[in-house]
Amino acid sequence: MRFLSTIPGRLDGKGRVSIPAPFRAVLEADQYPGLFVHQALELPALEAGGNRLLREIDGLIERYPAYSEARDLIATALLGGAETLKPDPEGRVMLPERFKAYAGITSDVVFVGLGDKFRIWEPNRFSAHLAEAKASLRELRADLSGRGPLRPTGGGGSGNGERET
Repeated sequence: MRFLSTIPGRLDGKGRVSIPAPFRAVLEADQYPGLFVHQALELPALEAGGNRLLREIDGLIERYPAYSEARDLIATALLGGAETLKPDPEGRVMLPERFKAYAGITSDVVFVGLGDKFRIWEPNRFSAHLAEAKASLRELRADLSGRGPLRPTGGGGSGNGERET
């Protein structure tokens, strides 16, 4: 099972948010007792997951020698500021104030599945990130093909478009 899709949510009057049922099912299958959450390193969002996310972080940390500065920095950034949130019986968690402030979350959120983990975003910030991600993907795709981006043909032909060179 993997975290898939984009699912909107909203903080309730007490500041709790319901983890989407499909995401709860993945966490239960992963046998993680709660929800592991940390601030995304380069994005104004929260990264969350269970054992698979922790294994990913452990793998990253273990690539560096014990007691090295790089290992310490990664462990501090990804584990030192993290928390395990305990869902209530309805699957709601209380996001700490520092996490909400970091991600700019006030009332609405969006849960974005990323396979082994998911992110919790403020919806407008996610919309901007998604637009940027799609633009970058189009550029990457053109770069990988070794040809320029598609452009419409001038007329006549098959109408399939030609590549810029």
